[in-house]
Amino acid sequence: MTMLDVLLPTMMMANGFWQSPFFLVLLALVAGYLGAKAVERIPFTRRIIERREAEQG
Repeated sequence: MTMLDVLLPTMMMANGFWQSPFFLVLLALVAGYLGAKAVERIPFTRRIIERREAEQG
């Protein structure tokens, strides 16, 4: 029951954030940036990107 006491108010506050279009746009921008950085850091995808760039130029 104590877990619910902590989780419920947090969920209610997050609900207010999710309804704001500005917060959703900010979240999308941050997620896009972090996704691009994650792709560069993963060795498998880095090799794919390097091969593609080598073929083009």
